[in-house]
Amino acid sequence: MLGILHILMTKLSVNINKIATIRNARGNNNPDVIKVALDCERFGAQGITVHPRPDERHIRTQDVYDLKKKICTEFNIEGYPNKRYLQLVKDTKPAQATLVPDPPGALTSNAGWDTKTNLLQLKDIVTELKSYGTRVSIFLNPDLEMVEFAKLTGTDRIELYTEPYASNYHLDKFKAIEPYILASKYATELNIGINAGHDLDLQNLKFLTDSIPQIKEVSIGHALICDALYFGLENTIQLYLQKLNSK
Repeated sequence: MLGILHILMTKLSVNINKIATIRNARGNNNPDVIKVALDCERFGAQGITVHPRPDERHIRTQDVYDLKKKICTEFNIEGYPNKRYLQLVKDTKPAQATLVPDPPGALTSNAGWDTKTNLLQLKDIVTELKSYGTRVSIFLNPDLEMVEFAKLTGTDRIELYTEPYASNYHLDKFKAIEPYILASKYATELNIGINAGHDLDLQNLKFLTDSIPQIKEVSIGHALICDALYFGLENTIQLYLQKLNSK
């Protein structure tokens, strides 16, 4: 009997924070965050990501509740696990909760968790979030010790923080990808799923996912929205999907 060939496909989750930033600049509902999310799904995105920060400078709390009612693909809520965030996840029960270690005023995510130092805190949080039926991912640097302690939290996945990879991609992409390959292999051995995100774009995405076929999902926002200014949103999503699906 011929075996069935399973091709690993990496899913694209579109982070729509920047859409909300543009909306908030004028104080009305243009662009419509909900409509854009639904359009992203219609154009082929397999997930929608939001990161509702306490100051609501982009995604607002109400956006999270409204999006949950409308989107059909996987809903991923990123954030620092304070009481507000935990309540949002409890109320909306997204497909995935991605825990990031950002302080409240951070401009953007710039480091992964120290899972060793924060082991007990993260273990309790992961247990709570999983009790809602939500998959949990922990934002992580490609460090083997951090992967090892992530396993002890009970998390389902890690999201590899890819800014260092993106920054060094044009200098030496093989050197830049090396720690991510090692971390991914170790995570796979520990039966942890792998996501990736931060500063991924049309130039560096394919090499990342070709080098690490275990990556289940990439979350991309800033670069994708910037590209959409030139190519249009539908074409841009298709371009990213092509990078993910061409092996």
